Amino acid sequence: MSQHRFVSVNNQPPVHLFSPLQLRDVRLRNRIVVSPMCQYSSKDGYANDWHLVHLGSRAVGGAALVFTEAAAVLPEGRISPDDLGIWSDGHIEMLARIFHFIEGQGAWAGMQLAHAGRKASTSAPWKGQSPLDESAGGWRPIFAPSPLSFDDGYQIPQELDGNGIKQVIHAFAQAAQRAR
Repeated sequence: MSQHRFVSVNNQPPVHLFSPLQLRDVRLRNRIVVSPMCQYSSKDGYANDWHLVHLGSRAVGGAALVFTEAAAVLPEGRISPDDLGIWSDGHIEMLARIFHFIEGQGAWAGMQLAHAGRKASTSAPWKGQSPLDESAGGWRPIFAPSPLSFDDGYQIPQELDGNGIKQVIHAFAQAAQRAR
């Protein structure tokens, strides 16, 4: 029989990975969380069967909380043309199906809301992870807090003014309502 050693932090009793975790009014069945992972498997921001199987299988496997990949709050806020989105009511139907499946497995579903800023309009890693022009499915302009490119060879973003910042904040609020 093997002996398990647990480290005490701040003189607190050890915590087991499979013990429940209470976060305000949410009780997770264990402490396993699937973090957001860019999947680059969407078209026009829409979730599809890939997302159902990928995320659903994590819930079936016992994770307590399963996050989607970063979901763009605006179409020009995607990292790549293949990113998940939540900028349109049309995105809700499939995401709701996925979330219901996850919840049916005893897990909680979560969503990371995102705006790529200066990194927007970039190809997926296995497609070179480089800036995309419009002929390759990219878009112009991209928006960021300042007119500094993400890296050498990347486009210069359009600097957001106060009005633009308010629009992005509003897009995050609308996306949160859709996700809910």
